[in-house]
Amino acid sequence: MRIGEVAKMTGVSSKTLRFYEEIGVLSSPGRTPEGYRNYSKVAVDQINFIKASQAVGLSLREIRDIMVYRQREVVPCQHVLELLQQRSREYQDKIDELTKARSLIDLLVNRARDLDVKDCQPGDICHIIPQHELSSPDQEE
Repeated sequence: MRIGEVAKMTGVSSKTLRFYEEIGVLSSPGRTPEGYRNYSKVAVDQINFIKASQAVGLSLREIRDIMVYRQREVVPCQHVLELLQQRSREYQDKIDELTKARSLIDLLVNRARDLDVKDCQPGDICHIIPQHELSSPDQEE
């Protein structure tokens, strides 16, 4: 299959396919006598794996490492499991951080309802966001 066919089949642009090849995430395809890339079904499977891996948060570097395991005929599943567990922890940390930020924003929104614009002093810039540390709802106990 030529690069355009693979691009259409996988939803990945030709430019991206060449980039994947360049960085070693996608195996280099064979070439036709005219010098055109000639992809196999294996390449389509690799591209689908790359897309699925990116969808769960793996980086191209991590995906390349997984591909190297396979090229060396080593089953990468334990390595993939460790990467996914790490990503899950990172996502949970981010969720916790965003939840805390959302609580603080909600507190500011509720606080703003009771503020009068006339009370906002030039030195405050905007009194909805206080210049001093504001405790979030979970700290007010």
